[in-house]
Amino acid sequence: MKIKSILVKSIAVTALSVTGLVAANNNTNTAQAAIVENDTAVVTVKNVSDNAITVYNSYKNPEATGQTLASNTSWKVIKTAYDAKGHKWYDLGKNQWVRAKYVTRGYHTQAAVTQAPVQHQTQTENTNSAATTPVANNTNTQTTTSTVSGSEASAKEWIAGRESGGSYGASNGQYVGKYQLSASYLNGDYSAANQERVADNYVKGRYGSWTAAKAFWQANGWY
Repeated sequence: MKIKSILVKSIAVTALSVTGLVAANNNTNTAQAAIVENDTAVVTVKNVSDNAITVYNSYKNPEATGQTLASNTSWKVIKTAYDAKGHKWYDLGKNQWVRAKYVTRGYHTQAAVTQAPVQHQTQTENTNSAATTPVANNTNTQTTTSTVSGSEASAKEWIAGRESGGSYGASNGQYVGKYQLSASYLNGDYSAANQERVADNYVKGRYGSWTAAKAFWQANGWY
């Protein structure tokens, strides 16, 4: 009986070590969902059989958002988390979660620049502090010419109105500017021109068009 007890305890210790990255409830010894330190800045969707993976609204109780990400596209990561079953997840911003098993860390060597809404860093200094650089006080007075027109321009302005009231100087935690982009997307350049460019790239890569992004916003309250 003593040998059996030791064996059972050994198995239990092994099981806990496998799920060591997930917080455990001391009363029930069951794993709990938890956000952990981010282990990557960018992920690329694997070349999966359906050529796309599903985006979910949560890692704890995930429900499909109706959005998918195409194979070989690269995306900025905001958070890393593990669910109660030990599955790893990445938040791509505004609670848009994907399973880590369907992505790889880092950029796709060819498709990232043309297909992804994330940009390679072009600054040669101070890149580590880009995400925490404050928005310039005069950004809300800047103007720039949009690269879209017609219904696309209308949808773009509609989203800007809902996100920031149309202000380049707006900020809300990690979200910055007229289109409330994650600060990491902007790489420290909060100018109106860069906000416009990055917003266009983000929407093109994620939704295909501003009208599609508007439709998604209307259905979900974010984009």
